[in-house]
Amino acid sequence: MAIFKYNSQRPFRGNSDLHLHYWGREQCAPGHTVGPCVRDLYKIHFIHEGTGKVAVGEETHTLQAGQAFLTYPHIVTYYAADLDTPWNYSWIAFTGEEIEHLLSKTSLSPEHPVFPMDELLMPSLYDRLTEAADRSDCLNLPLKAMMYEFFSLLLSKVPAAKDVFPIPRQKSIYVEQCLHFLHAHYCENVTMEMMSSSLRLDRKYVSALFKRTIGLPPQQYLLNYRIAKACELLTETDCTIGEISRSVGYQDPLLFSRMFKKVKGCSPKGYRLQHADNDIVL
Repeated sequence: MAIFKYNSQRPFRGNSDLHLHYWGREQCAPGHTVGPCVRDLYKIHFIHEGTGKVAVGEETHTLQAGQAFLTYPHIVTYYAADLDTPWNYSWIAFTGEEIEHLLSKTSLSPEHPVFPMDELLMPSLYDRLTEAADRSDCLNLPLKAMMYEFFSLLLSKVPAAKDVFPIPRQKSIYVEQCLHFLHAHYCENVTMEMMSSSLRLDRKYVSALFKRTIGLPPQQYLLNYRIAKACELLTETDCTIGEISRSVGYQDPLLFSRMFKKVKGCSPKGYRLQHADNDIVL
């Protein structure tokens, strides 16, 4: 059974530098799976016992006790507990403006999200966070302190390789502009030609740079983002399927339903029925 703990305090400002939203732990059932799906935040699972696998894109990794893996926002991820020795893991879920900068100093990426746990903080992080939540009136301070302690360990555990040259800042800006464009226009009939034209860059160059940085081609990222927004509307509003379809950039509800099923494995109506009780998917 999964145990969830929530940070009841909101960030001091809208876009916090680093904010822990929730943490938890679970002894998974044999073959327990999550996804393929996308989330709006970063999430790290720490494997305490057992084994399992995580898949992102065309890369699949097998994990065992003593390892951890990171899932990125808006990147399709699938993970599953082993049938014979299912994993027992804990997790933390967080967002923040500083996270991208911190992760850029590590060797982690969407395709290579696995890293070794340290011997002290990471195995006991769930207990330490829970203890802090039980005894603190100003919850954000101790939680944030532990998160920075965690990232300090992470940077020392998986530093960026010395011989790997980071993407030049100008190229990084291009990717940020692509993301801003897609997030601003996902509800429209947007094309990759429109995006590359807005940046005054070659379409093939933009696509290659985007995939190298994000781990997905722009078209796939846009599809995943649209479907993630559609899932929010299906579970949080009473909008019709047609209204939701048009709200996420599909004028044809039949095309929307086909693309939705391609990503989620079920129809929009079926997804709404499955999540009518707002169950949390772990």
